[in-house]
Amino acid sequence: VQRCMVRFFNKTKVPSETQGKLTELKVEEGMLIKKGDVIAIVDSKQARLALKLKKAEEMVAELNAKNTVNKRDAVASEEIARAEARTYEELYEKSAAPYWEMKKKKAEADRAKLRIELADLNEGTAMAEYIAKKVGTELAQSDIEMRTIRADFDAFVENRYAQLGEWVQPGSPIVEIVQMDRVRVEGFINALNYGEQIHKGGRVRVSVTVGGTEENPVTRQFDSIIEYKSTELDLNKRHRIWVSIPNERVGDEWLIKPGMMATMLIEPAKSGGAL
Repeated sequence: VQRCMVRFFNKTKVPSETQGKLTELKVEEGMLIKKGDVIAIVDSKQARLALKLKKAEEMVAELNAKNTVNKRDAVASEEIARAEARTYEELYEKSAAPYWEMKKKKAEADRAKLRIELADLNEGTAMAEYIAKKVGTELAQSDIEMRTIRADFDAFVENRYAQLGEWVQPGSPIVEIVQMDRVRVEGFINALNYGEQIHKGGRVRVSVTVGGTEENPVTRQFDSIIEYKSTELDLNKRHRIWVSIPNERVGDEWLIKPGMMATMLIEPAKSGGAL
């Protein structure tokens, strides 16, 4: 497959996820960064204060959720009221207590039981409030984390758009980073002649022109596999395919750069020969 093109595997404009003043900018164009490295920090002073407030509210809610005093008091009161009601029932049977006094004690015992149910309900409500406060704390923590902008993959800083001290909005691009330790080689295969022989996972020998002249090009070869084959055909009845190959540093430069030309030698699925 001739006239294949080397392209970026990942090329991303890293945005701010929140609004605020850019208080730290830790990268410059041309730098190499690792996955997880801090790119920039948006002012988090108010967010940290909000987190302290949420933690305090969560602590109060936790204490209320774990408070069983009302429940234990209601249980003890119900036991006393129930025992008192039984005593008055016995006295009534012996004609030693009036009927309505006995009924009053039974009603008090029933109310005491309702207070236990109310205590259970209050405990459930307190637990729900505690869970809500805990989620609020997690949201506040997430807001702080969103203000620390990190790299999602090992990358090369291609462009820097933001400036230190600048006010950024959600979605504002901070830098553009590209993955250079691995690149993609794309090409097109004739669907009528070879479409059924080419499949995902098929073996490929990639030759990339890394230097030299048109008459005497310098190439590097890599073994890879087909990672993608389009289902759609272009106007020339071709499938688009691509493979990925490793890249390496040569001094301050990368050996393979997007835009370089390449050739793919593909082993067909059926014949076992090369195209």
